[in-house]
Amino acid sequence: MTISPRPRLIATDLDGTLLCPGGTVSARTAAALAAAEAAGVQVVFVTGRPPRWMRHLGPHIGGHGVAICSNGGAVVDVRRGELLESCPLEVSATLTVVDRLRAELPGTAFAFEFPGGFAREAEYTVFHGESETDHPVGPAAELLASGQVDGLFKLLGKHPDLSPDEFLDRARAVVGPLAEVTRSSPIPLIEISAPGVTKATSLARWCTRHGIDATEVVAFGDMPNDLEMLAWAGQSYAVANAHPLVLASVARHTVSNEHDGVAAVIETLL
Repeated sequence: MTISPRPRLIATDLDGTLLCPGGTVSARTAAALAAAEAAGVQVVFVTGRPPRWMRHLGPHIGGHGVAICSNGGAVVDVRRGELLESCPLEVSATLTVVDRLRAELPGTAFAFEFPGGFAREAEYTVFHGESETDHPVGPAAELLASGQVDGLFKLLGKHPDLSPDEFLDRARAVVGPLAEVTRSSPIPLIEISAPGVTKATSLARWCTRHGIDATEVVAFGDMPNDLEMLAWAGQSYAVANAHPLVLASVARHTVSNEHDGVAAVIETLL
């Protein structure tokens, strides 16, 4: 592993990359993030997680308190629970995406992440530990037409039968230029953002505002939704447990998230 000069910003994915398999921050990783901030290196979480799944990570984020969520669709102040900016999908385009996926990939069920929270179709099963009743439930067309998901910054699609990679490939072919389609989950779950909205585009915008060039950024990731960010950053690392496509696309590798791969690189950079 060849280490370049100290960066000005560290951009890291969370699940499968920075976080332990149980979704927590290890003591070693927490110490590495704190040391980076103390050395004047910004730390930015760049994640597919929606803002509502970020609250417990507040103590570990950089001094600015800001994270890029929903694959670039939302920028949030984690500590204050405030949405700073978002890149919403247009309602008409979203309806077309839903109709196309429903027609070509029958069985696809949809859910919605938006500034007001979360909504889903009845067929879309929630993750373990999530409430089934504290959000709107109904057909996608009705939720979109009623304005209940106003400001939608991520559309989710779940399929009961296809493999995760097949679902992603076929969904991309169906959706075309109408939206960005990616995935970060081990199950057949696709994540859909407005056209041109990725982790890379939102991170690049953040860096421009802070006078940071791509060559001064070190990025970490593990799944297809990280690929654009990893290609944009001056230095990029795939953790050992990353998706095969990510491992093949990124020259630098570190140990797995279970073994604090991000922390291992940060410690050497510092």
